[in-house]
Amino acid sequence: MKILVTGGSGFLGSHVADHLSKVGHKVTIYDKKKSPWLRGDQTMIIGDMLDAKKLKKAISKSEVVYHFAALADINEAIQKPIDTASINILGTVLALQFSSKYKIKRFVHASSIYVNSKEGGFYRCSKKAAEDYVEEFNNLHGVNFTILRFGSLYGERSNNTNGVHSIVNRAIKNRELIYSGSEKTLREYINVKDAAKASVNILKNKYKNKHIILTGKEKIRVYDLLKMLGEILKISKNVKFLNKKYIGHYTVSPFTYTPKPGKKFIFSSNIEFRKGLLDLVKSIKKEKK
Repeated sequence: MKILVTGGSGFLGSHVADHLSKVGHKVTIYDKKKSPWLRGDQTMIIGDMLDAKKLKKAISKSEVVYHFAALADINEAIQKPIDTASINILGTVLALQFSSKYKIKRFVHASSIYVNSKEGGFYRCSKKAAEDYVEEFNNLHGVNFTILRFGSLYGERSNNTNGVHSIVNRAIKNRELIYSGSEKTLREYINVKDAAKASVNILKNKYKNKHIILTGKEKIRVYDLLKMLGEILKISKNVKFLNKKYIGHYTVSPFTYTPKPGKKFIFSSNIEFRKGLLDLVKSIKKEKK
């Protein structure tokens, strides 16, 4: 199928675009910057989500839209509420309007496990509103969707706005094992490659008009992540927790209430966390050469 991936130059979007191409789809990436990972069999469109004319043209030539373009950094979103609303809400509505006009077969929307919680700040607010618009376009105009609620992603192609990347990068650079939050912090980390495969798998009919949760199989203490990282990098210093309270971030679970619970995606296989962490270390070291 002809598939448009908005935000396809980014961390998650680029991996999703690659896997879509790998399984035989004709992929076009729509992003404000050229993807450094663009494949020879992919088409690149440089464009902003608020450029209605250019977005309309891109969607008109597609059969499926993967909407991954967003202001996704929670800390940045707290500082930029207007930009967050413009990109994450208005950008989504524009994409939905054109998807309705051109009878898109499926609108796959990248959301977050934060949406049904009290955490996540303005990022959560924008993603919650975007989900409401996706659902209402289905109710009013029959736009079929799949909403993907991603958990704590990590892996290659990430940058310092990603939590795990930031920890690993600081450990490599300063030989320190430091976390800026609480030692009680737990996460269900999911490797971006697993998330990308699942994002393609949900094109199956059984996932149509469903909310899907994509997180790791097990809860991992950040303390254990740091100890594991210390072993990989041969850092003998003790693990340090700064115990800062970051607005919008959760410690143990973001699921404080669930008015619209999603169904958790069950993986047939996944990348073991230690291996994924080791691959990320190698990737960051390679970038620094």
